[in-house]
Amino acid sequence: MLEHDLEEHFIRGSGSGGQKINKTSSCVQLRHVPSGSEIRCQKTRSQADNRYWARKELCERIEGKVLGEKSKKQQAIEKIRRQKRRRSRRAKAKMLDEKSKQASKKKLRGRVGPDE
Repeated sequence: MLEHDLEEHFIRGSGSGGQKINKTSSCVQLRHVPSGSEIRCQKTRSQADNRYWARKELCERIEGKVLGEKSKKQQAIEKIRRQKRRRSRRAKAKMLDEKSKQASKKKLRGRVGPDE
């Protein structure tokens, strides 16, 4: 990644922080012109730190595109998705089990004997 391929802007951040965040331009917006990737970083209150983090994240994103493989961050996100999917399957099984128990309870509520 070459320095002249980057467009860098310092913008005011958003979120909580009150007057301080509204007055200072500590949020960094980086754009890699050849690939069109754009990153905004507002991790810390320091502009210099945010520049560092934005460049690091941009490099990771471009590297992922170039190599065609999933980055560690993307792999972690997918792992969490799989875990949640598994959890939802367990929850569904539990819910169906509860429904069948409830159905068997309702069956017992019927009339007993030849009164009809």
